[in-house]
Amino acid sequence: MNAELLYAKLLENLRKRAQLGSFELAGLAMGGAWIAERLAKDLGLPHYGVINVAFHRDDYAEKGMTALRTASTMSTNLPFDVNGANVILIDDVLLTGRTVRAALNELFDFGRPAQVELMVLADRGSRELPVSADFVGEQVQVPEQQILVLAKDAAGKFIFQLEERV
Repeated sequence: MNAELLYAKLLENLRKRAQLGSFELAGLAMGGAWIAERLAKDLGLPHYGVINVAFHRDDYAEKGMTALRTASTMSTNLPFDVNGANVILIDDVLLTGRTVRAALNELFDFGRPAQVELMVLADRGSRELPVSADFVGEQVQVPEQQILVLAKDAAGKFIFQLEERV
């Protein structure tokens, strides 16, 4: 699975979506924020937002220091008025839907958007919550004991890595 090809597909979908009206981008820390940053640059948008879900996770007690480190390195920053905005949430991988639920909680702490759409590079299925993406790079099959992680190479291009679940 080529993350760069999936990114190009999402970029094209956003170009088409732009014809329907304005929207704001908000990427979930970390991978989703990387995607949102690059989309904003490629589309010539003035800004993008970052949503850190660390404090809204239902597994916060399990994540502990990892959640705190993520929150301190890439905190929530929404440089637009959430109230009445059309927001496109962006994440790298969609699996259970629990991270998206946490992102919605964080987003609504800042206001009430008119609409929220979800964009993901890879959709693994296996939902625990009724969440589906409006824009999907690709449906993927990954063994349950592995995690699909978005990374960037030295040139800043997106790549997927498989890691064993700890």
